[in-house]
Amino acid sequence: MKSGGMWLGVVGLMLGGLGLVECLAQAPIERRAPGEVPTIRVETRLVNVAVNVVDAKGTPVAGLGRDDFEILEDGKPQKIAIFEKESLAPLSIVLAIDASESVLRNERLERDAAKHFVRALLRDQDELDLMDFSDTVREIVPFTNEKKKIEAGLSELKHGQETALYDAIYLGSQRLAGTKGDEGRRRVLVLITDGGDTAHGSRYTQALEQAQRAGAMVYSLIIVPVYADAGRNTGGEHALIQMADDTGGKYYYVVEPKDLVPAFAKVSDDLRTQYVLGYYAPQLEKDGAYRTIKIRMKDGALQGKYSLRYRTGYYADAP
Repeated sequence: MKSGGMWLGVVGLMLGGLGLVECLAQAPIERRAPGEVPTIRVETRLVNVAVNVVDAKGTPVAGLGRDDFEILEDGKPQKIAIFEKESLAPLSIVLAIDASESVLRNERLERDAAKHFVRALLRDQDELDLMDFSDTVREIVPFTNEKKKIEAGLSELKHGQETALYDAIYLGSQRLAGTKGDEGRRRVLVLITDGGDTAHGSRYTQALEQAQRAGAMVYSLIIVPVYADAGRNTGGEHALIQMADDTGGKYYYVVEPKDLVPAFAKVSDDLRTQYVLGYYAPQLEKDGAYRTIKIRMKDGALQGKYSLRYRTGYYADAP
């Protein structure tokens, strides 16, 4: 065996005990002059997961550290490589507003509530994209940190008869998937809608998968005219509730336009009290499979005391 082959064989034996032989075999090795040490390139993927922790009363739990959490992928424990405490991680947000006639009943109040949300939440490290949707989905303001541009865009909502809700989720998630991939960044989709989808474009399953591929947390402010309304679209509401559960987001009911301000405040508070955990995915194959994520408190006594909310997984071939 030549010296280069012997070196590779020794390294293979050394790494075999660490379970890295397959990784080494798949990694490309640069061709170099005799006597030079080969360079091994191994692809890694950082998976970021935002986590909300609350006590039995629903109050956010502050002051937790990296060692308080355990994270598992497909049931196997993972090492926490990144830990951001209490909302320090930057945000990429898509704010998508249902502009159908059934939702925009008091446009001034809704516009003012959204402006207040933007002013209160957006920091220097954050960015927001503004969309509206009715018959079609329209991007009004591309991702920006300039609050005045966003506020101006909120005055340009265009009404329509239909509600392309799932198209909005799909396209909003696509935009989020293309945002910065810096460590710990959180991707958020905020919807103002009554939950109905009447445009017959993207389906619920397609919209959910795209949100999961983007790693987007879906927050829905569900407009409800009258709780006892027999014509209320509870199916659409349930779909949004399920999507929030699957993506680590949340939903809030809005009965009156004036209720949008406290609803937006709840979204802002929720994002401000998150922890971000990051780990390097153990499987390199981009096979399109869905990897499940589970996060729990390391202290068994706290597992029953605190409730955790986070996205339930990711697609291995997502960017």
